[in-house]
Amino acid sequence: MSNPEEERELDRLLAGTPEEMGARAPSSLKARLYSALVKEQQSSGPLASLDETVASGFGICVFEKLVQIAPLGESAKSRFFCRVCHARVLGEAFDNAPIYWPHCPYVAFKG
Repeated sequence: MSNPEEERELDRLLAGTPEEMGARAPSSLKARLYSALVKEQQSSGPLASLDETVASGFGICVFEKLVQIAPLGESAKSRFFCRVCHARVLGEAFDNAPIYWPHCPYVAFKG
């Protein structure tokens, strides 16, 4: 037996265009989906390195910047560093989590 309240909430989230759905989805749900999608992407091969990410015009957070400038090989710079970051834990657990790092995807979900 399903929960009618959960069904109403799901119907509300699924009503409208994809842009409207994204704007209404809770930031914690967006964070969990992002983490799951990146994990799935990692299973098919390595992610782009931090150097490639920056060269493509994307920003990286302060912690990724530390790894990028460290004398490490490209394979070490192709990991999903958010997996061990406190911002991911907060972003997945709370809507409007108290995180403010520039270029952090979990901060972007709050907007």
